[in-house]
Amino acid sequence: MTAPAKHCIFCDLLNGAGEVSMCYEDSNAIAFMDIQPVNLGHLLVVPREHFETLSDVPPDLAMHLFDVALRLAPVVRRLNGADDINIVVNSGTAAGQNVFHYHVHLIPRKAGDGFDIPLPFPGSSMPDRTLLDAMAARMIAELRDPVRRNIARVLVGASA
Repeated sequence: MTAPAKHCIFCDLLNGAGEVSMCYEDSNAIAFMDIQPVNLGHLLVVPREHFETLSDVPPDLAMHLFDVALRLAPVVRRLNGADDINIVVNSGTAAGQNVFHYHVHLIPRKAGDGFDIPLPFPGSSMPDRTLLDAMAARMIAELRDPVRRNIARVLVGASA
């Protein structure tokens, strides 16, 4: 667990220091309506325990939060008459995170609603295939490295 370095509005909300429009809760997670929604029905899935970014969240909890998001997504779409939905995680300052208590956004979408997460990014260019292949090979090697896996297990076990 990452101790809150600064004041955390989500921890305040979890501890009853503010109003939330709760739409889901269990022993590890809650979901509530975003107070600055992209569209009506925009909600946040939040762990009860404070973790700042995705890299801080234990894998089993991250999977649980995504499972909650997947269970809520069709309900959000149906109740809001949405055509589609974005499930978004901004993890870290460079990724646009501004509340440093990890959370998952569910954003109901309708054609022409004006919100956009443009992918492919218009400012990017297509790299040479050899660069893509090299990065993929590095990722495979990293995932298969038994020393790195053992170190990760020890670190995760030490923080538990």
